[in-house]
Amino acid sequence: MTVTIIGVGLMGGSLAISLREKQLAKHIIGVDRSEAHLKKAMSLGLIDEYCSLSEAIKKSTLVVIAVPVDEMMLLLPEIMNSITDHVVMDMGSTKETLQNAIAGNPKRGRFVPTHPMWGTEYSGPEAAVSGAFINKAVVICNAAEADNDALALVKNLYQKIGMHIVYMEAPAHDLHAAYVSHISHITSFALANTVLEKEKEDDAIFAIASAGFESTVRLAKSNPEMWVPIFKQNRENVLDVLNEHIAQLKKFRSCLEKENYIYLKELIEHANGISRIIE
Repeated sequence: MTVTIIGVGLMGGSLAISLREKQLAKHIIGVDRSEAHLKKAMSLGLIDEYCSLSEAIKKSTLVVIAVPVDEMMLLLPEIMNSITDHVVMDMGSTKETLQNAIAGNPKRGRFVPTHPMWGTEYSGPEAAVSGAFINKAVVICNAAEADNDALALVKNLYQKIGMHIVYMEAPAHDLHAAYVSHISHITSFALANTVLEKEKEDDAIFAIASAGFESTVRLAKSNPEMWVPIFKQNRENVLDVLNEHIAQLKKFRSCLEKENYIYLKELIEHANGISRIIE
């Protein structure tokens, strides 16, 4: 099939690689607001051609939207009004506002909302990697609202590139994503700002920063053009988890202020319980 990928950066580019490796696409068309990205994607072999959105839709069976979620809100209604029997899917990190943007659209059944639970702190076509999605989860939202053939195509695609499927309704997805993904980025941004504010010697940070520190602040290198819209669209859920996170930090601060090392040990032991879930 011919696939159009709108947004040939980390997610879209990595998907293009996977589609080629698994021979799921005979032809891949790139659409991007950055011509430099399109030329880079061509030189890297991620796409076979690039053209306007309207021309790409005419040539395609599947349209994949892999742009920041604020752009997605503008693009999706336009795409849904332009397609015939195409299948459309997104790879965005928020879902409820996107669902609302096309509520009542007569072609709603051609759209399958998805969120592959994978990413890195890098962006652009050169950030695309092989094998990105193997053994990772992908959330498909509001599956009952998609046409059977559209849902089957998207499910088959994700399974063929090595992902396992989780089904959720859009509000539940946004809540859980806030807890397991969005708060991680806020924490990393805040920690990086804390260190940059308090430690004025760049050489000292570089010299003594451990692997643990590096892994904790890795996400602070993520693109604000992507993450500000995510936080904006998922504001209520992010505030909920952020308030809980602040409450937990206050417990640790109180232990140190009051020299309550018994309770401090209990907090750490309780946190250790996460290992039974993620290991």
